[in-house]
Amino acid sequence: MGHIFANITLSNPRNPALHPLPVKALVDTGALMLCLPEHLAIQLELETETLREVTVADGRSMKVPYVGPIKIAFENRICYVGALVMGDEVLLGAVPMKDMDLVLSPSQQKISVNPANPNIPHARVK
Repeated sequence: MGHIFANITLSNPRNPALHPLPVKALVDTGALMLCLPEHLAIQLELETETLREVTVADGRSMKVPYVGPIKIAFENRICYVGALVMGDEVLLGAVPMKDMDLVLSPSQQKISVNPANPNIPHARVK
């Protein structure tokens, strides 16, 4: 199975004068959060809120900046999240995908808006 990518748009809601950045994000349901390379955090003028300790796939622990807020747009969906500044590509984790009610289709190698709720995201809150 190959990798699944999503074309998303990132923006800084604290600075609407900045143009939104369209990016290709690696979709990873094994990751929880949005991860951004440092150069994108700088372009979006995102403020470091705190440091977070993370454990990466090979078991190493490290402290990385946590920035935000960030507005993510995918098709007709948006969400606001914080992000970990790490790595060399944008990684779209499970939390923003769930917030926007997106579904993966591994057989078609794509991510899409939940067809059961195409016009408005659904959130289970019980």
